[in-house]
Amino acid sequence: MDKPKNRIKEVLEERGIKQTWLAERLGKSFCIVNSYVCNRRQPSLEVLFEIAKILNVSPKELIEDNNE
Repeated sequence: MDKPKNRIKEVLEERGIKQTWLAERLGKSFCIVNSYVCNRRQPSLEVLFEIAKILNVSPKELIEDNNE
């Protein structure tokens, strides 16, 4: 079974937002946010919902693969 993946990177790229900006808004280090963006680490549900709020998207958009 494949590892779970998120779409944070895609949403940031679609909106032209930098990882450093997101890290500042989240109050987390760039390294942590980068690990979320690169799918090396998955954010907790609480953090995922916070990211969705900051990016003004549905949390579902951050986890759903629209290509399937």
